[in-house]
Amino acid sequence: MDDVVIVGGGVIGLATAWRSLGRGLRVTVADPEPATKASHVAAGMLTPVSELSYGEEALLHLGLASRDRYSSFVAELEEVSGQRTGYRDDGTLKVALDADDLAVVDKLRRFQESLGIPAEALTGRECRRLEPMLAPSVRGGLLAPADGSIDPRRLTAALLTAVERLGGTLVRERVTEVLTGDGRATGVRLENGGEIHADQVVLAAGPWTQDVKGVPPGLLPPVRPVKGQVVRLRSATPILGRSIRGLVRGSSVYLVPRTDGELVLGATQEEMGFDTTVTAGGLWELLRDARELVPGITELEFTEVTAGLRPGSPDNAPIMGATAMPGLLLATGHFRNGVLYTPVTGDAMAELLATGEMPEVARPFSPGRF
Repeated sequence: MDDVVIVGGGVIGLATAWRSLGRGLRVTVADPEPATKASHVAAGMLTPVSELSYGEEALLHLGLASRDRYSSFVAELEEVSGQRTGYRDDGTLKVALDADDLAVVDKLRRFQESLGIPAEALTGRECRRLEPMLAPSVRGGLLAPADGSIDPRRLTAALLTAVERLGGTLVRERVTEVLTGDGRATGVRLENGGEIHADQVVLAAGPWTQDVKGVPPGLLPPVRPVKGQVVRLRSATPILGRSIRGLVRGSSVYLVPRTDGELVLGATQEEMGFDTTVTAGGLWELLRDARELVPGITELEFTEVTAGLRPGSPDNAPIMGATAMPGLLLATGHFRNGVLYTPVTGDAMAELLATGEMPEVARPFSPGRF
């Protein structure tokens, strides 16, 4: 019998497994296709500052805590797994194409400063000095020097290896039901009829969490799929030195460079249910807006366009912690920032699973708030 069974092998489930194994817990991860859903599509921006939104102060503190944890998290993970993750902490530049976009960016700067976050406003010329491939029409921007990025595909591959090396078990089967007894969760039933018994069950299956049966009605907050289309391009050498978040006539786009010359463009945000169709319109919008900011992308090799489903909670904030049913926990609903929140979520869930106590930074995101 395991101490923990985790339903879902995305970046959140795998990080929770790895950190829990480090606490000495016996852990099984159940997922028919680990590391293939939202984690596989994500661009991997680590941008709690440049993606700050009004009314999301609690999320900002969570994101800052996780971003600041990334360096040591990655160093340990790369040592255990022997694999590189593509982690970068060289900053993010938020740029505005026209005067209206610049007004929005300047309003964000004032909001950041009101929260005690230093913001470095830049002219268009100063933005181009940092990133010479930016279009001459870019009016200005903000530099978030401590933000960064990581390659989620490399990250999940490293987490899978780390889980296996620390003695975790990976079951490539779909979980259909939570097993219960005496009013508590006792394990899970698999699609093939098998069962995994455990003292604690963590549901970390993103928007598919709702499909797991056996949970009392009303216990799980609804988690909806939010579609995102992402484009990948490639050049012999990187054309950008850091990630770019741009406002183009009110539309948002980001460009995330990898050291191997890959450039990731994202991402649409579509409330389309479980549809993962790649559309001509989504592809065109991303290329159109990215070209406005960096005209040189038209010379790059097109390599891939994919669509994934982010897990969105009712308030678009993560859901992590114990439910009202003893032994049943949640780690889902991370929406746009699952990769950013990976270190803090993995650590918080492992702490909760090992000691029964949730760290202070994660307490505002308990399932009990619903």
